[in-house]
Amino acid sequence: MMYNIFVTRDIPDEGLKMLRANKRVRLEVYEKDRAIPRRELLRRVRGADIILSILTERMDAAVFNAAGSQLKMVANYAVGFDNVDLTEAKRRGIVVTNTPGALISESVAEHTIALMFALAHRICEGDRYTRAGKYKAWGPKLLLGTDFFGKTVGIIGTGRIGAGVVKRLHDGFNMHILYNDLQRNPELEQATNAKYRTLNDVLAQSDFVSLHVPLLPSTHHLIGAKQFKMMKPTAFLVNTARGPIVDETALLRALRDKKIAGAGLDVYECEPLIDCHPRDALALRRMHNVVLTPHTASATEQTRQEMSRIAAKNILAFLQNKQPPNAVI
Repeated sequence: MMYNIFVTRDIPDEGLKMLRANKRVRLEVYEKDRAIPRRELLRRVRGADIILSILTERMDAAVFNAAGSQLKMVANYAVGFDNVDLTEAKRRGIVVTNTPGALISESVAEHTIALMFALAHRICEGDRYTRAGKYKAWGPKLLLGTDFFGKTVGIIGTGRIGAGVVKRLHDGFNMHILYNDLQRNPELEQATNAKYRTLNDVLAQSDFVSLHVPLLPSTHHLIGAKQFKMMKPTAFLVNTARGPIVDETALLRALRDKKIAGAGLDVYECEPLIDCHPRDALALRRMHNVVLTPHTASATEQTRQEMSRIAAKNILAFLQNKQPPNAVI
């Protein structure tokens, strides 16, 4: 039996090579280097047995209907899977997989800390200042930032990525670690002297707050106006998880009113829009104390190839009637 696989966007080639090497696979890849338009997605998935999806595509009933009743699997090229309607997939008996892995977690942890550094040492502000020709001489008060050493970092969610951030900051910078999660993490506590606290205590006591929870109904707008009021006015918020975990309107107001010192964001509430209200005078892009990256926390050659291989391994296991190693449902 041949399996028709539609890939919603070109991905690094190692996984695609693995799939093309299988004689039972007929592979079709969306050929343009951009998000596939919804109408074209619905047309192109027709007849697919498996969809290898990207997090920018909503995999829902409309897509499943357009594909047809033969659709058996959605292999999501992402660690998160909030773009997939899991309830609908489960009802139809569609297997859903994702692409977690140690290398992926390491890359995102590194990017998280890079955002912290950029905020604390005002790297982006300094770059803009220098390029604009404003630097004339060294000055003792020029672009003063804040040190890392000895500060307190609050981690919300201590899975692989959150734990990776904790280990680096504890081992490299002697930072005090506070964390909150659904369950305590005794192993992390023993290795890093991390202290379990309520969410409110983590927010109130931390100099840096970093988010590492999945996007679920329970985490939507986990950080909003009430939470920003709890934070120190000198504190920084970093989000490399999912945009809607933070209420963007509340974040903008907190930044404007100096309830917090700054924010480092790799994800956005209305993504792919960087601002939910781009014409607003408070738009994120207009704020000097905000560092923005375009959802690239895992964007290294090694990591993206690893994600490609993991997606392919999930599909190949399914074709062999085996349980995919990263089955979500």
